[in-house]
Amino acid sequence: MNETDSTNEKNRTIVKNIGQLVTPEGSEAQFGSEMNRLSVSRQREILIEDGTIREIGSQGDFTGSNTDEASVVDAEGEPVLPGFIDPHTHFVFSGYRAEEFQMRLEGKSYEEIAEEGGGIARSVRSTRKAGFAELKREAKGRLRSMVGLGVTAVEGKTGYGLDKDTELKQLRVMTELNEETPLDVRPTFLGAHSVPEEYADRREEYVDSIVEDIAPLAAERGAEFCDVFCDRGAFTVEESRKVLKRGKELGLVPKIHADEIAGIGGAELAAEVGAISADHLLKASEDGLRRMKENGVIAVLLPLTAFSLQEKYARGRWMIDHGLPVSLATDLNPGSCYSESIPLLFSLATLYMDLTIEETITALTLNAAAAVDMADRTGTIEPGKQGDLVVIDAPDYRHLAYHIGANLAKRVIKSGETIWQKGGPNF
Repeated sequence: MNETDSTNEKNRTIVKNIGQLVTPEGSEAQFGSEMNRLSVSRQREILIEDGTIREIGSQGDFTGSNTDEASVVDAEGEPVLPGFIDPHTHFVFSGYRAEEFQMRLEGKSYEEIAEEGGGIARSVRSTRKAGFAELKREAKGRLRSMVGLGVTAVEGKTGYGLDKDTELKQLRVMTELNEETPLDVRPTFLGAHSVPEEYADRREEYVDSIVEDIAPLAAERGAEFCDVFCDRGAFTVEESRKVLKRGKELGLVPKIHADEIAGIGGAELAAEVGAISADHLLKASEDGLRRMKENGVIAVLLPLTAFSLQEKYARGRWMIDHGLPVSLATDLNPGSCYSESIPLLFSLATLYMDLTIEETITALTLNAAAAVDMADRTGTIEPGKQGDLVVIDAPDYRHLAYHIGANLAKRVIKSGETIWQKGGPNF
């Protein structure tokens, strides 16, 4: 994200007439009963200077003087929350797989489609063929859509290249969009997403190429995290351990796609390597989840994917009740979950995963920020944090669940600047 020029005078924004200011608090992932605890205050104002929240006061504290020197945003008596954070996406890709969706509707499983040359392999072929400009243009369009749903920060993964040139091409798209758009884009290296077709009979060679060749370049070119798909039909625990340990040596924070298709020990591995998050977890063992809790691993749950694949949801209620910090993400991708819908995600979490409204908000803000190592600077509305806010078009924050599937984002503010309001993005 572009920084304000320090030679300029302070840029000041006042958000006034806030009906409800709704936020978790703190700079670490919340767990247990703390996930259900939000600060809800009324008739507040927020003073933002140079992109950072300086002070929160009562209505009239800041608008009563010096308003000529500030940009004033009127929340019109409606709720204001921290901007939503999507901590697991695959938004940089080319090509679509609508016919595969139809095949699943007709009874074929995701794994059967992959065995016939579809799935990740199909997206790899399309993404390899795409030029850089085309790939970036499509990815930017998806970011615009996310912003319109209240998102102010997003994690994005490589993994549709599976060769050096395309993995770095995807990574370059993300690093440039981080600089050129208002959003915080957090790049993840996912070279271990699948074994590419040309290495079908040479798995060990491909893992070695990740470790020895591609991962070091990804670390040099701006990746923040190293991820691996540890599951049946993807990478074994041993292969995943090798990749994640090498990533840590290169300074990349480990993440892991764990136990989505089968419980093969991905959750246990996440705990072992000290991953910042383990994602999916539909088939994770209770022992693995307990080890994650003991080692401070955040569970990032992806109910839109389970919904799309008609699978049972991850046990979010159980995880929270047993002390695991839980986050939520869309898993936007061209195959198993072609959706960036925060409203649908909210509905699934509350109606089908038994999370409370307050837990869902925490999962999409503070805990999501922690899952991408940003909780010290965003995810809550507190002095010292970035001025990342979403004003919702409703009389009460609980309408986020009550108004089922509706996009209630009315205005999205990033570092004190309005980047979207009803009518479209401004970038």
